[in-house]
Amino acid sequence: MKVALMVAEKPSLAASLANILSNGKCSVRKGSNNACSVHEWVGQFKGEATRFKMTSVCGHIMGLEFVGKYNSWDRVDPAELFACPTEKKESTPNLRMPYFLSQEARGCDYLILWLDCDKEGENICFEVMAAVSGSIHNVSSNRVTYRAKFSAITEKDIKYAMDNLIHPNENEAKSVDARQELDLRIGCAFTRFQTRFFQGKYADLDSSLISYGPCQTPTLGFCVQRHDEIQTFKPETFWYVQVAVGENPEVKLEWHRVRVFEKEIACIYLNKVKEHKEAVVEAVTSKEQARTRPQALNTVELMRAASSGLGIGPHTAMQIAEKLYTRGYISYPRTETTQYPANFDLNGVVRLLQPSNEFGEEAKAIARDMNNPRKGNDAGDHPPITPMKLAFRNELESDSWRVYDYICRHFLGTISRDLKYRSHTTKFRIGGELFTATTSALLDPGFTKVMTWQSFGKNELGHQYTVGEKVKINDIRLVESQTGPPDYLTESELISLMEKHGIGTDASIPVHINNICQRNYVAIGGGRTLTPTNLGIVLVHGYQKIDPELVLPTMRSALEQQLNLIAHGSADYRLVLKHAVEIFRLKFLYFVQNISNMDMLFEATFSSLCSSGKSLSRCGKCRRYMKYIQSKPARLHCSTCDETYTLPVKGIIRVYRELKCPLDDFELVAWTNGAKGKSFPLCPYCYNHPPFRDMPKNSGCNSCPHPTCAHSLSTLGVSSCFECDRGVLVLDCTMAPKTWRLVCNGLCDVIISCFDDALKVTVEADSCEECGAQQVTAIYKQEKTPFQGGATEKKGCLFCFADFVPLVEKHKAVEMRRNQAGGRGRGRGFRGRGGKGGRGRNKQPKDKMAQLAAYFV
Repeated sequence: MKVALMVAEKPSLAASLANILSNGKCSVRKGSNNACSVHEWVGQFKGEATRFKMTSVCGHIMGLEFVGKYNSWDRVDPAELFACPTEKKESTPNLRMPYFLSQEARGCDYLILWLDCDKEGENICFEVMAAVSGSIHNVSSNRVTYRAKFSAITEKDIKYAMDNLIHPNENEAKSVDARQELDLRIGCAFTRFQTRFFQGKYADLDSSLISYGPCQTPTLGFCVQRHDEIQTFKPETFWYVQVAVGENPEVKLEWHRVRVFEKEIACIYLNKVKEHKEAVVEAVTSKEQARTRPQALNTVELMRAASSGLGIGPHTAMQIAEKLYTRGYISYPRTETTQYPANFDLNGVVRLLQPSNEFGEEAKAIARDMNNPRKGNDAGDHPPITPMKLAFRNELESDSWRVYDYICRHFLGTISRDLKYRSHTTKFRIGGELFTATTSALLDPGFTKVMTWQSFGKNELGHQYTVGEKVKINDIRLVESQTGPPDYLTESELISLMEKHGIGTDASIPVHINNICQRNYVAIGGGRTLTPTNLGIVLVHGYQKIDPELVLPTMRSALEQQLNLIAHGSADYRLVLKHAVEIFRLKFLYFVQNISNMDMLFEATFSSLCSSGKSLSRCGKCRRYMKYIQSKPARLHCSTCDETYTLPVKGIIRVYRELKCPLDDFELVAWTNGAKGKSFPLCPYCYNHPPFRDMPKNSGCNSCPHPTCAHSLSTLGVSSCFECDRGVLVLDCTMAPKTWRLVCNGLCDVIISCFDDALKVTVEADSCEECGAQQVTAIYKQEKTPFQGGATEKKGCLFCFADFVPLVEKHKAVEMRRNQAGGRGRGRGFRGRGGKGGRGRNKQPKDKMAQLAAYFV
């Protein structure tokens, strides 16, 4: 029997597809990477019985990175990044996705790809093909690998896609490769240079990364441009004549001149009007007008509506839409098309929505009087966003329901009648000056019956005047006012500008907006307006002083056009890439040469490191106190040596008993993430410049393999962590003698409290015979000892020694481990780490340790 491997983009999508294609008769097993499941069933493919295996990836399998040494910020000139080699690496190594796919592909005859139907999905198709190339023979052949094109997770769409399989589009995949490489080279070169240059000089930037992006920076440029318009706006005073006529109700008339900017002239007109007590009706017109129903919904309009109408940012809105799509509630949410296909079943969708208790009545009314949708733009990608499955309010979370509700109502609005109203305009003449009064009355609510937020605001015609009628004037006055500046850009307006200028795609627009918010370039205000911060303003003004094209939308727009040529097969991938990289390389070199122009703006806006912060600990080179700068990113700065040392993000930094590092003489500091969080000592110099090859950068003394230092991993390591693969439980003495704890030096949050109120706790060279952990010695004062018989000092295994077990705070993860071990002793399974400075049964012999000590100290 032939075997076909099917791959979707997400585990939830794979489950939905398998359920549809197998008619609900598939078996499920967990994949070897524990993140993806494999759904299996037997069916027909190419006219013969076939065993299908449906699984998934979790987004991109591979990510583009620089090779080896080029990932170092300190050792590589950013200019080299425009030409240095790159390589594809696993995006999420823990998932082992290539290995998982190759294992599942063994013995398979066909590969059927169900990735999202956009350029990114096409790119992932080729990542999957590369991963299984060693398991499926001739995987690049059109007779082996197939591509499913679909726009909704419905039985009709999915089975149609299965019956009409095509082949992956290599040109679209290459256009994504080109974009990834350009963004990597350009973004990293500018970002590294800017970050190192400015963070080494200024303290209050309040940003851990001063980034540049070919799309992100023009996006910021739009926000700063509006800010500049507001700041440079000069209000002008103007005057207008205001007249009120009639009774019950009184009507305020609009002056046909609108306003004048010279008071003397305004007074002349006022005096002309004041001579009269009555206004003469000169003309009366009445006409029917309409407000057209919306076009079909695409991605950009959904993001605009979510931001302006629902108060949901575009990035969050698209995440919600993705979830609704994978659960089958809506069609594919990334589309530029605003026109339904000719064969689209509008009636079927309306019938689907009729049982709803939210908009079901409107759907029934529309079904009886359905209108043809307006003609829109067919971008040739996917149909507009439409509901595919009925949901009820209690099935979805609050924001998910609001987005779904909007999509349903928008769809119903597209096939409703236009809103119609009657507009009634009366023209009055007073002393040669014309005034008008306009009222409106609703005739047919049309689409606003379901899209209620756009409902008609004015619904009265008021008094009907006749030509020649004279109307008493109640009040005449001259009103003074001023012109006002524009408001800050809203997210909705910014999305429109990005779409107009070709900045980003429907998939990347929300990412770019989210980036400038996260990097503290803009702040979101009321009404989801975007107010640039000082940092965002200075960056854009700096680019404008050096090279305005770096912040203008024209360059990225032209680049997007070239990438589209690659996608359409009209341009060579390598030539486009080479041309674009060379342009930005020359711009980068010019930017570096003229950075002083931007630096002048930074100098006028931000405080220098020398004048900021408070004295904290001594420098190991000059022995003078270094300044602690708390604003992001936290740093220590020595003004004498003009050196800056980064510190851990977040948390609290304090001097650690004025102790010094034996390698460089810098005073140690202690970092803590709160009273109940992790903590460890660190040397500022070693944290930035690891002295040992196996010591990770930006790590503390609890990861340092120094053989004799009293604060190192070699001295204080107790056992390997039982929750993470690479961590070691290290004795934390930063809060001693009040509190003693074991803290994992890896990424997990394991903390084990022990020996409360002990006078001293030390880690011994001997290891436990039973579990391999290092033994510890605990010393108490006589009046506080918890040991039987009044003993003040005992030595043993923290996890196995019976006298110690009651003194170790029970930790949930420890209890889970005990249960897995069948209720055995507390330390079972804790094996000490030998080798790289770790502690345990396999530690290096003492003569070797002595040699290391002599070498390092």
